[in-house]
Amino acid sequence: MSNISAQLVKELRERSGAGMMECKKALVENNGDIDVAMEWLRKSGLAKADKKASRVAAEGRIVSAQKDGKAVLVEVNCETDFVAKDASFLKFTDTVADVALESGATDAAALNAAAYPGATNVAEAAKALIATIGEKIDVRREVRVETADGKIGSYIHGGRIGVLVALKGGSEELAKGVAMHVAAMNPAHVRAEDVPADFIAKEKEIALSQMSDKDKAKPAEILEKIISGKINKIVSEVTLLGQAYVLDTNMTVAEALKKEGADVQTVVRLAVGEGIEKVEEDFHAEVMKQAGLA
Repeated sequence: MSNISAQLVKELRERSGAGMMECKKALVENNGDIDVAMEWLRKSGLAKADKKASRVAAEGRIVSAQKDGKAVLVEVNCETDFVAKDASFLKFTDTVADVALESGATDAAALNAAAYPGATNVAEAAKALIATIGEKIDVRREVRVETADGKIGSYIHGGRIGVLVALKGGSEELAKGVAMHVAAMNPAHVRAEDVPADFIAKEKEIALSQMSDKDKAKPAEILEKIISGKINKIVSEVTLLGQAYVLDTNMTVAEALKKEGADVQTVVRLAVGEGIEKVEEDFHAEVMKQAGLA
């Protein structure tokens, strides 16, 4: 199969970090199936990890509010970064966060229906702002965390990433530190036992395929120990408790929690535009088209 598109090669390069020719060969060898090609590259040792991330392009802001063992994160979207910094938009989003906390809303639908100061509800207030700003405004997501006997840490990074962490035991300072860690490292899972069995099975298969013939010839118990070591390292990298703590890389997050006798109850993380595919506009092509030159 030689008619592999440049776009497909580009996507595989971004996912794998491998070279263009290796990516082209991987796609040709696997009939253009990008997922199988990705695995082929990893087994060949040409790709260290799947770098594919959710396509994120929408603009907006993540806001939070917290009080008396309760906290919320809300994502409010707009169309441009310019509006995301507009004073009216900032005021609206801050008020929406307060409404989310006080109303008891647990999702975006309930939040949009909640009473908003000077308007029937949040949805109507958003419509009024749209009329003023001229861009679509969408109160898209809300998450709520409550704890009766623990500490909640809240962290917002640049208005684009928001994290809430609830701990049993420990301190508010530690909870916020763990929230900062989650914002920076975005672990896929909290604990090793949360990692899916099929993920571990796939990693074992890849680890075995990358081993030399000399290592493969070793006794089964030695081979299993080598592979287990590799898997344990991978599991640590994708779990919150196994990662090196960003505020003190001499210890893991699990060790930082143990020092204060704390345990993780809840972790939530929102990033602006996750899962939204925004059409990339080619302004040059648009101008040429309108001018009748394309």
